[in-house]
Amino acid sequence: MTEPAQADGAPEAREEDSLAEAGVYPTAAAGAEHGLVVLAMGGAYWLAPSERGFRLLVEPDALAVVREQLARFDLESRRWPPPPVRDDAPAHPFGIFASLWWALLTIAAFAAQGQWPGVMERWGALEPRAIFDRGEAWRPMTALLLHGDAGHLTANLISGLFVFSTVLSTIGRSRGALLAVLAAGVGNLAIAALHYPGPYQSLGASTAVFAGLGLLTGRAARRMAQAPAARRWPAVFVPLAAGATLLGLFGAGALPTDVGAHLTGFAAGLGLGYVAALRRRELRAAE
Repeated sequence: MTEPAQADGAPEAREEDSLAEAGVYPTAAAGAEHGLVVLAMGGAYWLAPSERGFRLLVEPDALAVVREQLARFDLESRRWPPPPVRDDAPAHPFGIFASLWWALLTIAAFAAQGQWPGVMERWGALEPRAIFDRGEAWRPMTALLLHGDAGHLTANLISGLFVFSTVLSTIGRSRGALLAVLAAGVGNLAIAALHYPGPYQSLGASTAVFAGLGLLTGRAARRMAQAPAARRWPAVFVPLAAGATLLGLFGAGALPTDVGAHLTGFAAGLGLGYVAALRRRELRAAE
């Protein structure tokens, strides 16, 4: 029989007949893992090899409580570690190609801004009164293609290529593209509603970039929410903290940075990414 283990690490010699069997495990590692539960309770355990496996022995007086805690441990560990993420991502780098097409379209729109100064902005910039008073519903989307200057365009292109290619390669081609467009539109519509009816104008793809970041964050948070209850919130906190950190590092800044649009884009993506990661049976249960 192996040396006993106690909460204080002090060995104690005992006969097997004077101990009670709390469980039998196929390997010594599995037995020692369950023995940690006993140590956490402040008790001692012994591992004894047998023909059936490794017997976890405890003090007879503690047997009932130990078995109850071991049952809880097995229940909470049933879904840990979380299952591997299974994506509908394509095998080829579709996300990169699609992101490059988006970049070319954005560059073409910027070239049109230079060809017809002021016209594109008057027609397509995000303006609350134009949306809600005149019914120009295209503005939350067209504003994503317009930029103030070459530096503004370059910054959004670089970050957008990384974010959008990751979204499409992680979430899937059609689904990822649809969610990215929807989250960006909702983010722009939300910031316009918050400024209505005051004077406000915004343009740039950064709302879409942070919407994509929100999608990835929300999806990762949902996957981590599948962990057992005891580990769920620590696991969910990791992607949320990572997403919030990137939002703070790259989404905040002095004027003319539109921090509000970055926040609404990220929030829209976060919610849609979380919901999109729900399984079908979870959606049916929520109805």
